[in-house]
Amino acid sequence: MLSKSKVKQIRSLELKKFRNETNTFVAEGNKLVADMLPAFECDLLIAKPSWMATQGDIPAKELLEADDDDIRKASFLKNPQDVLAVFKRPAWSLEEANPQQQLILALDGIQDPGNLGTIIRLADWFGIEHIVCSQDTADAFSPKTVQATMGALVHVKVHYTDLPAYLQKQAEHQVPLYGTFLDGENIYTKELSETGIIIMGNEGNGIRPETEALVNEKLYIPNYPQERETSESLNVAIATAVVCAEFRRRGGKTG
Repeated sequence: MLSKSKVKQIRSLELKKFRNETNTFVAEGNKLVADMLPAFECDLLIAKPSWMATQGDIPAKELLEADDDDIRKASFLKNPQDVLAVFKRPAWSLEEANPQQQLILALDGIQDPGNLGTIIRLADWFGIEHIVCSQDTADAFSPKTVQATMGALVHVKVHYTDLPAYLQKQAEHQVPLYGTFLDGENIYTKELSETGIIIMGNEGNGIRPETEALVNEKLYIPNYPQERETSESLNVAIATAVVCAEFRRRGGKTG
């Protein structure tokens, strides 16, 4: 049986304050936890005996058997699975994110944890290894975001920094800074580079003026057909998918 103190400890990690204090985060689900175990240090793992039996040697500091009721009490999911784990947050260095050598995503005030998780998952799919976020972007290690990543945090490093200052530094090194705007150039005809930074903005307000001032390559995703009235804009995660797919399809070529 899982103690009340253990349940309280796990449930407290729903809040960023306690995740920061303990430098930990929660992951749930049979596949997600199995994917993360080799990549992150595990402080605590609770699971049904049937799941444990399929895993062999489990690298967790504390390993507890649990039943459905135990997992339900600790879980953040509507339909809990067989296992829940508390992992140490990794120490990723922003210095590793070099947009002169690779394509990087930058997120300017993304607020929805589901959108952030989906974007991290998209980055993994398109081979983008680093995401640089403004300080007010949603936390990549919140339970909702971690679940939405579907394990992509194993391959994608997420950094938080003063985004305008970071972009200013990159602009001084002639790094292409791409952003999507209604007055940008058609993404399907504009020349795209294989390196640089793709900036995606807040769900409601888009890219902030101070960030927009640093963008040196404005893009536009046209609707189809272009003369037909449509909804005002795309969801930010959908727009990210469209942009990343076009960059990877083109591989630095035009048209």
